[in-house]
Amino acid sequence: MPLFQLLLVALIQGITEFLPISSSGHLILLPELTGMADQGQAIDVAVHIGTLAAVVFYFWGDVRNGLAGLPRALTGRRDTPGARLATGLIIATIPTVLFGAFLHFTGLSDAMRSMAVIGWTMLGFGLVLYVADQWGKTHKSMADWGPRDALIMGLWQMIALIPGTSRSGITITGARQLGYSREEGARVAMLMSIPTIIASGVLLGTEVALDADVSLMRDMALAALLAMVSALAALALMMRLLQSVSFTPYVIYRVVLGLLLLAIAYTQ
Repeated sequence: MPLFQLLLVALIQGITEFLPISSSGHLILLPELTGMADQGQAIDVAVHIGTLAAVVFYFWGDVRNGLAGLPRALTGRRDTPGARLATGLIIATIPTVLFGAFLHFTGLSDAMRSMAVIGWTMLGFGLVLYVADQWGKTHKSMADWGPRDALIMGLWQMIALIPGTSRSGITITGARQLGYSREEGARVAMLMSIPTIIASGVLLGTEVALDADVSLMRDMALAALLAMVSALAALALMMRLLQSVSFTPYVIYRVVLGLLLLAIAYTQ
């Protein structure tokens, strides 16, 4: 794949992953709107792995606590903050893994990579985010994130496998609906991305390794590195802006883009 296209894909992923505007939707739209060859799901996963590294670095304190508490969580104990976090992440990831495996092995994941699907999800879930953000309460913090909330947010996250939904957007929607603040909702959503991206990366990464496609693996590594650098900058900026900016600007962007995509999809 040309270096310019890899750089473009990595920048799009890095900038949009942490905004509630669907990074995967933008990655699918790139070849649709530019005429470039589709970069494919392997490159999509590679840039998601790059943003995974950015999340781990940025939230290293939380990640370290979760890792320390993982052995206790696996034995059913939730007597430390780390164990409670690890338990929540495990519970939140299960629906996404199951639904993702179903979509992948049935071929529905490829079938949904269309402009019309992205247009509808961009528009619809943008409006859902607006409602949750404007009327959601803010009485919960990370310390209140238990199994029930983890499962509910996991079910919200599962929907994000439909292109254009936005994983961060839909999980933040769930968090705001449950009563978490914008900052705490974004923090939980970003931490939830870690096991989810690992699962998808292992699935497609294994397929690439079995195909022994050295060229593709090289492109994936470069794309992941470029995405990580851009994602770190984008993540730091977004978390700072959330202290004073609502999600309304992102909702407006989603609605406008969704309507535009639907107009194009149904007039072609």
